[in-house]
Amino acid sequence: MNFRTLNTALLSCLLAMVLVIPAQAGHHAKDQATDAIVLAAFGTSYPEALNSILNIRSKVEKAFPGVPVKLAFTSSIIRDIWHERQNDAAWQKNNAGVPSDILTVKGPLATIADLQDEGYTSIAVQSLHVFAGEEFSDLTQTMLGLRSIRAIKAKSVPFKSLRLGRPALGMPGVVYPYTEDIAYATKALKADVDAAKKLDAALVYMGHGNDFYSTGIYAQFQSEMQKAYNHPIFVGCVEGYPAFDDMLVQLKASGVKKVLLKPFMIVAGDHATNDMAGDEDDAWKVMLTKAGIDVTIDLHGLGSMDAWADIYVRHLKDAKTQKHMLP
Repeated sequence: MNFRTLNTALLSCLLAMVLVIPAQAGHHAKDQATDAIVLAAFGTSYPEALNSILNIRSKVEKAFPGVPVKLAFTSSIIRDIWHERQNDAAWQKNNAGVPSDILTVKGPLATIADLQDEGYTSIAVQSLHVFAGEEFSDLTQTMLGLRSIRAIKAKSVPFKSLRLGRPALGMPGVVYPYTEDIAYATKALKADVDAAKKLDAALVYMGHGNDFYSTGIYAQFQSEMQKAYNHPIFVGCVEGYPAFDDMLVQLKASGVKKVLLKPFMIVAGDHATNDMAGDEDDAWKVMLTKAGIDVTIDLHGLGSMDAWADIYVRHLKDAKTQKHMLP
């Protein structure tokens, strides 16, 4: 075995150890004072869209009384927008309902570091992403890096335990099959289907998607929704597959002439307001209308629905009790 091969093998072994080595100290009742939770969302710059994230935080706080719950935004662009508003007194006066901690929101790494510096050594991070795509992958790598920290003395290791909760539609693995998470998510959206049926309309979701990760899970989710409710339900993505054109082909083939259009995103922020419900020629509302379809808009993010918020509470409970950092 040459040096390069040996080095690669050793690196693979180290990565495997990071994933499976249990925490260096047990998680006992006496450690409760060192517990903390971080909710990691992509974020939004729209004050009115914050309610979806804040609703999830409220649900988590009720499920884990006495445990501090911090928000972290994975988007540096979104964080910068909020930080600029710290010095804008007029903006703050016009948006008095925005919690003060949003103006100083940090990324997951800095948020975890702050908590550790304050004495919290058992930290569970819950992803508020929809699926295990680019943002969740980056969050995972951050957690793996922190989880790999070792010290000569056990007391010098910064964390007793680090746990990461999976996204709403799950992640690859055998501990929590993602198909079960899809089924759970399908049940959580019954109210959307009922609203579409009341309008005698198809239900169309705009998902975010991703250009760098497979987004086929959206198509699988669409299939499960259709089977569960025996109703025309379609999902398209801003990025990746299925794109708007892919969704439109299926929509036309179904023969429906009316749709309830909703964001399949945690918040109804920029994409939902402009790309979905805007008045530009490339907005979904406009393109559907030009295709002869009557459109009703529902500008509410998934996080505003209690049943969807409960998904993250459920995944967080799994994360806090699982043996390893990842399922």
